[in-house]
Amino acid sequence: MAAFETEILKRRTFGIISHPDAGKTTLTEKFLLFGGAIQVAGAIKAKKSTRHATSDFMEIEKQRGISVATSVMGFDYNNKKINILDTPGHKDFCEDTYRTLTAVDSVIMVIDSTKGVEAQTHKLMEVCRMRDTPIITFINKMDRDGMTPIDVLDNIESSLNIPICPLSWPIGSGKSFKGVYNIYSQELVLYQPHQKQDAHDTIKITDLSDPKLESYIGCEAAQQLLEDMDLIQVYSPFNVDDYLAGRVTPVFFGSALNNFGVKELLDCFIDIAPSPKARDTTNGKIEPNDPAFSGFIFKIHANIDPKHRDRIAFLRVCSGVFERQKKYVHVRTQKLIRSVNPTAFMAQAKTVIDEAFPGDIIGLHDTGQLKIGDTLTEGHLVHYTGIPSFSPEIFKTVKNMDPMKSKQLKKGLEQLSEEGVAQLFYRESDNQPIIGTVGVLQFDVIQYRLEHEYLAQCRFEPLGYTKACWISSENPTALNDFVRRRKHQIAKDKSGRLVFLTETKWSLEREIKEQADIIFQFTSEMVEDTLPK
Repeated sequence: MAAFETEILKRRTFGIISHPDAGKTTLTEKFLLFGGAIQVAGAIKAKKSTRHATSDFMEIEKQRGISVATSVMGFDYNNKKINILDTPGHKDFCEDTYRTLTAVDSVIMVIDSTKGVEAQTHKLMEVCRMRDTPIITFINKMDRDGMTPIDVLDNIESSLNIPICPLSWPIGSGKSFKGVYNIYSQELVLYQPHQKQDAHDTIKITDLSDPKLESYIGCEAAQQLLEDMDLIQVYSPFNVDDYLAGRVTPVFFGSALNNFGVKELLDCFIDIAPSPKARDTTNGKIEPNDPAFSGFIFKIHANIDPKHRDRIAFLRVCSGVFERQKKYVHVRTQKLIRSVNPTAFMAQAKTVIDEAFPGDIIGLHDTGQLKIGDTLTEGHLVHYTGIPSFSPEIFKTVKNMDPMKSKQLKKGLEQLSEEGVAQLFYRESDNQPIIGTVGVLQFDVIQYRLEHEYLAQCRFEPLGYTKACWISSENPTALNDFVRRRKHQIAKDKSGRLVFLTETKWSLEREIKEQADIIFQFTSEMVEDTLPK
């Protein structure tokens, strides 16, 4: 048991969030470099290069230079087992990010120092706040001219409504950027343009009045650093309990592209970030040190390796030890399933594992029986809660371009909807398939993947709906009457639940006001609770 507890305490499972282009995927790769997981970072911005970010493994991601699906990567660093979930930053793929955040214990938030807090960061912050997720902030691109450090901190506090605590401080910025002072470890780290940071660039300085400081960064920069250190005393001293409760965000400065300030962030992170914690189920919280295995599916991805047409379900281990070849209960169906080749991930690369511990993210080869939100256990019938499906806002019908490929199109649409790429509805009046998304770029991804992974071509035609919501009622007569009168606006989702498609915000508000017996829901659990009563 002592060894089991040790394995749990070694785990650090976190997500990296940001607005697009803030440097999130670049930061991920620098972590992997420090962990020895990769040897060369991908040049994300080099469009003509054949090298791409390790975490961007889908072909469309390589072409566009953005992440459209969550990547899972694990590596060891300083006797800790690090599990990174690199999430899409673009708002059109926020659903994947929201679900991924249910599988992490903490978050690193990346802010572009030249732009400050941007729109998508607000939304992601709210998702973290709903679960009191601990957040460390990395202010990136300090080697570029932008906002002053104080202005960035004020922007974070005022825009995201969270107190900050600087644990490092930049010495200059833009062309005058000389490095950072690591407040957390009391070390001066010197910046060398176009060179990889190494141990020789780190100097232990516990007293900033030490004359050696001037010899390293110059008189003017040393004086400015002393003044800045006095100025930031207005921020509360670092308290690890406040951080773990999500009440304050520690802040680090650096340049991910130049691999600068990243090691300081990573070293502090593994020191203070939480190990796996208890999680909510329909039967109360389950502690990670519960000896019985349990975990939940938060993501499904088909065709990670297009050559093998595989379908992988991503499972977060929450308690006990997952063992290869062992049979576990699929709670929704109450059937036994066994994973012959469970895998750990380095983006697209997969390694078969024999066991996994709480906090680990593993991939299960799936034939279609698993869904996002499913729970697997060693026998107890509990269901992990809180994995949402959001109400889409953009709707299009699907037109098959090749009748000979109807089966492939149907299979592709169903599998992509099960992955959470989009939501698939069938209109009650004519059984017409309707794709609903929260962003227009999702249609490009769907069309591309249908053509290249399922060999099915289609086009999309816009519909006039602006919102979908799930409807239910304890009054069957009222529900049936509403469905009959609004039959052209009624559809069913892939689980057979009734959905109301509305054309305007005003008409939806009117229906909600007038239909007192109907329950309108804008989020839905990915899997219905099917436990025995």
